Amino acid sequence: MDGIPAGNGFAPQVLSTEGMTKFEEGVGLILSSWMALQMAVQNEWGGRESRQKEQKFAADIVAWLTRSTETRYIDELEEMLDENMILSFNTEIEDGSLEEVAEQVMLLHEECLQGNYDMVSKLHISCSTAQRMSQCQKVQGENSSSFAACLKNVLNQVQL
Repeated sequence: MDGIPAGNGFAPQVLSTEGMTKFEEGVGLILSSWMALQMAVQNEWGGRESRQKEQKFAADIVAWLTRSTETRYIDELEEMLDENMILSFNTEIEDGSLEEVAEQVMLLHEECLQGNYDMVSKLHISCSTAQRMSQCQKVQGENSSSFAACLKNVLNQVQL
């Protein structure tokens, strides 16, 4: 998917310096929006070092896709994600999110190879919107009119 098999004498495509930076950033954003992983990290299902495990997880994904001389396939990435969640966070994922995350990462990699960083920008917007929505939910318990104002503000910013 990411290049021509090494057996044909051609090396897989390599990310530019900017592409690598954007890819690393995008992988971090994808993982930060993966609810199952974030629950595992926040609840320290991987122990006290759960946050560090999340960071290592992101670095491992980037390395797996960028440092290989072999063509990588989405089912292999799904297997890697599943294995990491089980071994690092004692968590089995059965909600279909493994496949979604793997697809997002592979698409991100393809776009970064082409010098297209639109997905990273969209991930930034999505993540910042989710954070603002989370803040609105905290306000909801305090005052329903404040929640409505907060929600309206978030929606206006998303439409910009």
